[in-house]
Amino acid sequence: MRRNFLSIALIVGAGLMASNYWDALAPKPNSKFAGIQVGTITYSFRSMPHDVDQLIQFLTEANVSAIELMGDPAETYAGKPASPVRMGPPPAGGQRPQMTDEQRAQIADYNKKVAEWRTTVSMDKFTEIRKKFKKAGITIYAFKPNTFGPNNSDAEVEYGMRAAKALGAKSVTLELPTDPKQSQRLGDLGAKHKIYVGYHNHTQATDVLWNEALNQSPYNSINLDVGHYIAAGGKNTVPSLLAFIEAKHDRITSMHVKDRQTPTNGAGNLEWGKGDTPLKEILTMMRDKKYKFPASVELEYTVPEGSNAVKEVAKCVAYAKKLLMG
Repeated sequence: MRRNFLSIALIVGAGLMASNYWDALAPKPNSKFAGIQVGTITYSFRSMPHDVDQLIQFLTEANVSAIELMGDPAETYAGKPASPVRMGPPPAGGQRPQMTDEQRAQIADYNKKVAEWRTTVSMDKFTEIRKKFKKAGITIYAFKPNTFGPNNSDAEVEYGMRAAKALGAKSVTLELPTDPKQSQRLGDLGAKHKIYVGYHNHTQATDVLWNEALNQSPYNSINLDVGHYIAAGGKNTVPSLLAFIEAKHDRITSMHVKDRQTPTNGAGNLEWGKGDTPLKEILTMMRDKKYKFPASVELEYTVPEGSNAVKEVAKCVAYAKKLLMG
């Protein structure tokens, strides 16, 4: 009996060793080129519904080794209550689908349940996610859950920051608040938890847009979207963008990269290399000046027929590699 037990133990042990061996040999993504970490915001895969494990597969196929993680996959993995309301596809023209009074009531009740869940959930599952990604060769540098709004309690905000730290992220990201009281609150809580709060821009971007938030707290930072900056036009030019990056590089915690046109050319979101965003100048300046913040691919152009988001993100990563290594 003892001999049989030892034989089984040896077989199981050998199987585990073999599994670990093949895991170690499995190809890992590597999107760090010439010292610059190219990553992606996982919003890029919004057209391909996914869970955490599917997301890891997408990233591996696209050769992405670092990410800004959207909230839904992580929170779902950690056990966030499922929404009782399933909205149909948006009407033609892109308008938001209309909710009934019953659906609004259901959503309000659901939001209360999510708020309670966020303030009581263990961080164990978020740590587990970090380990899963790390095993696949992927790090998480920023986290973007929908929990940093003015209607979210301090407890919910602090949940988002604690989850970010459990994931291994250095910052959380959100749209820049219009009320400076909110950026002050977030900056103070960021200082408490030693986590940066990166504020994202759309076409409201100016060279002074972030000044008040940056002055409020050393933990308030910039999540700069260079494509939206160019699409704003006016005083936002290629030279002003490059000068802004150089002047604020120590307050930028992450950058969204897309190739948009100027308003004169239509302000469209195009495949990389076809728009007006100075991709080469931005990436080579980051390389030559040894800036530390990551450059995140944000896929917002229309995916060509016959392709998908994974293939298009991979194309953007390869384009960035060529610019940085050329």
